[in-house]
Amino acid sequence: MIELQVINKILSTGNDDIIKTYNITDEYFTEYAEEWKFIKEHKNNYGNIPDVESFLDKFSDFDIIQVNESDEYLAKTFEEEYLYSKSIPILKKVDDLYQENSYEAVRYLQKHIEDLELKSFVQGVDIIHEAQSRLDEYLEVKKNSDSKFIPSGFEELDEIIGGFHTGEELVVLFARTNQGKSWVLLKMVNHAWKMKKRVGLLEPEMSANRIGYRFDTWENNVSNSKLVRGEDVENYEEYIQYLKETDTPLYVVHPKDFQRKVTVSKLKTFVESNKLDMLAIDGISYLKDERKERGDNKTTQLTNISEDLMELSIELGVPVIIVAQSNREGTLTEDLELTNIRDSDGIAYNASIVIAVQQKNNELHLSLKKSRNSSVNAKLTYLWNIDEGRLDYIPSNRGGVNDVQRSEDLRKQYDDVDEEF
Repeated sequence: MIELQVINKILSTGNDDIIKTYNITDEYFTEYAEEWKFIKEHKNNYGNIPDVESFLDKFSDFDIIQVNESDEYLAKTFEEEYLYSKSIPILKKVDDLYQENSYEAVRYLQKHIEDLELKSFVQGVDIIHEAQSRLDEYLEVKKNSDSKFIPSGFEELDEIIGGFHTGEELVVLFARTNQGKSWVLLKMVNHAWKMKKRVGLLEPEMSANRIGYRFDTWENNVSNSKLVRGEDVENYEEYIQYLKETDTPLYVVHPKDFQRKVTVSKLKTFVESNKLDMLAIDGISYLKDERKERGDNKTTQLTNISEDLMELSIELGVPVIIVAQSNREGTLTEDLELTNIRDSDGIAYNASIVIAVQQKNNELHLSLKKSRNSSVNAKLTYLWNIDEGRLDYIPSNRGGVNDVQRSEDLRKQYDDVDEEF
C-alpha cells in the first residue's frame, strides 16, 4: 500500500521531493518497480514528472487514490516496510546457521547488521546551534589532556602531533621490507604500556614470546640477540619478576586466535572484552574485508578495512595503529610518499596520521606525511642501536653549531653498532 501512496503523491504534486529528501532508492520499489522506473525515466528525459493521463496511458490498471499523509510519514513507513523485507532473508539465514554453528550465525549477523540500519533521512549536525557540544569537548580535553592523548614514545614526534588521540585516530606506519616498522610499532605499544594503558597487538608473523623479547629490549634495553640465542643476560629473571607483579596487561594475538579470519568486527570484540586503550595491528593486509563484494579488488578491500578501523576508533574511543607495506615504486625512491602505500590510496585517505619509516645504516628516519591536526613533512632522525633498544635524537643541521656537533658526537658513539642486525 505504501508504494501506491508514494507514487500517487509524486503524480499529484508533480515533484519527487520525497525521493530526494529522504534518500529513497530504487530498491524500495518492489511491487511497483516498473511504474517508478517510468516516472524516473520520464523526468530524466523530459525534465518533469508525467501527468496522470500520460501515466495511465502506460499503466491503465494503476489505482489513482488521494493521499493526504505528510512526506515524513510516508517516507518513514516506506522505510519500515523496506527494512522488514530486507530483514526476512537475513534473519532466516541466521536461524538456519544457528542450527549448525552459533558462532557462524553471530558472525553472519554482524556482517549484515549494517544492511538493516535505517538510513533514509539524513539531517546532519547543526554545528551552529549545537556549538555547545564542541565547547564541552574542548573544556574536557583542556581539563584532562593527559587522559585524551597517549604519547607515541617519540618525544619529538609528540611535540608536533600532541600524541595519539583517544578516539578518531587511525595511525599508519608504512615502509619497505626490513626497515624496522614492526620495531617502531612495538616502541609505541611499549610506551603506551608504560603510561598504564591496556594495549592489544595483532601480530601475524611472530610468536608472543618473540614479541615479548622485543618488548623487553625496548623496556629494559636488554640485548635482543642474546635473548633469542639464549645467551647470558644480567638480571633478566629479576626483570621478568618485576613484569609479573605489574597491574597493566599487554595482549598479543595471532590470526589463528580468530580462526585465521581477522575482521574489524572480531577486533572490536577483542578491544571491548579486554577493555583496551589502544589497538595495534602489525600488517593491515592480514585483515579480511567484511564488506567485500564479488569483483572487489585489493585496493577496494583495504579502503573498506581502513574506513572500518577508523569507525572502530571513533566508536570505542581508542587509537588504532596499523602497519602497511610500501609498494614496488617505493623501493625506487629515496624518500617515501603517501602514494607509495601498497594497494590503496584509501588507507592514507582514511588515516588521521601517516608516518613513513626508513632505516639507513644505524639511523631511523620518521617522516610525517599526513596529520589532520598538525603540520606535516617533518622528518625526525634517530641513531638506533636496534639490538639494545636505544634511540638518540639527532637534531636538524639547521639547529645551529651546537646541534651539529652533538649530532656528530652521537654518530661516533654508534659507529660500532651491528648494522646487519
